[in-house]
Amino acid sequence: MPLSILDLSPVPAGGTPGDALRNSIDLARAAERAGYLRYWVAEHHLVTGVASSSTPVLVALLAAATERIRVGSGATLLPSTVPLQVAEQFGTIAAVHPGRVDLGLGRVDVSRLVRRKEGTPRLAPPPGGPRPARVVDGLLVPALPVPLPGADLHALGHALALLGVPLDEEPPDYDAQVGEILDYIAGTATGADGRPLHVLPAEGADLDVWILGSTPGSSAQAAGRRGLPFAANYHVLPATVLDTVAAYREAFRPGPLDRPHVMVSADVVVAETDERARELAAPYAQWVLDVRSGRGARPYVTPAEARAREWTDDERAAVADRVDTQIVGSPQTVVEGLRTLAAVTGADELLVTTITTEHADRVRSAELLAGAWADVPAIV
Repeated sequence: MPLSILDLSPVPAGGTPGDALRNSIDLARAAERAGYLRYWVAEHHLVTGVASSSTPVLVALLAAATERIRVGSGATLLPSTVPLQVAEQFGTIAAVHPGRVDLGLGRVDVSRLVRRKEGTPRLAPPPGGPRPARVVDGLLVPALPVPLPGADLHALGHALALLGVPLDEEPPDYDAQVGEILDYIAGTATGADGRPLHVLPAEGADLDVWILGSTPGSSAQAAGRRGLPFAANYHVLPATVLDTVAAYREAFRPGPLDRPHVMVSADVVVAETDERARELAAPYAQWVLDVRSGRGARPYVTPAEARAREWTDDERAAVADRVDTQIVGSPQTVVEGLRTLAAVTGADELLVTTITTEHADRVRSAELLAGAWADVPAIV
């Protein structure tokens, strides 16, 4: 089963965005040497701890710095970038690096964001009400995350406004935007007057289009109806992964693919021993809390700083789903966790993401996992 990497270009404490981007290039080269299939980067904006804000630029840099590994976005977000630009950007990369580019499409989901009277957005309750945590054939499927009292999402609302995603209007139809991109690549697009549109260098580009999603909603449905490969985010919203994968498979109709193809993501930290891996993973809860509190991703703290922090019950509850589903340990421990994830979700591929305080530990984690994964028998 192929194993791939998702990278956020984390900014090291005391470091610069340039350090983060150079570290991503270094990790991509290490991933290529270790035999990973894909190296994807995620789109984030207006945060101090993540430098992967311009996915097409970073993907182009990664493609130029490597030779064989597939590179791509996980994900480029709609509608903050219009379909025409998305097609042109990734078509440009694929023109120079044919057969190595993945265009992963996500969406800015504003369906759970509602405004307070003063204009600050907040999270609406999730649909369907609370869901108890459960273990399915050894895989923890946690309860939905508990909103953090007092979380300030003003910065999120501001970022969405700057990206041209208003909270007070219905967003563009996601499936239609995906179809528009596919038409540009296929060379079948037409303008409002019915005349053909030739979008170069997207037209005929040798790239693969993926859809990424965290819920059984628009993304899973669009991927299934259009016969595209789908990446389900266990690392973002583990509570919904089984429903999300099931919705994609149920909606699937043959298109570019004859059968459904699912990749599932996971947060992992690998070290020589379980104890060392747990130490490296100690700052993860703080990272998630910063994101969910509205502060946004910040530079990773040290394990010592993480251990010294005092937590409230509300804070622990707000990050429990992510912390409890992070797969941490020795190569053997993490391999067993990933095998369980693959077996329960029926995944065809796995995508791992790792953040540590020191870049060298992140590289070592990827190398250790690849070495152990190469000896894993086929999952049936």
